[in-house]
Amino acid sequence: MKVKFFATYRDITGVKETDVSTPQDVWELMTLLGERYGPSIRELLFTPDGADVGVNAIVLVNGRSITHLRGRDTQLSDSDVVCVFPMVAGG
Repeated sequence: MKVKFFATYRDITGVKETDVSTPQDVWELMTLLGERYGPSIRELLFTPDGADVGVNAIVLVNGRSITHLRGRDTQLSDSDVVCVFPMVAGG
């Protein structure tokens, strides 16, 4: 499975994308990324209590936001592409 990083996440990971063994769901993927890339990414990916995906993280699975799927429980497969963006404001 492919994970693509954008903006701040790309700066933290040092890569545009990475391949991972397919986790069961988005939560397992986020946990894996937190372990792989450390506290800087965990701070952005998770809520302060670490119980959910943070409000400042936009996670897309095959171009669809997990907020319109099953959230952190969204199931993943080998062919999926997950994109991770920071929340951005501007105009």
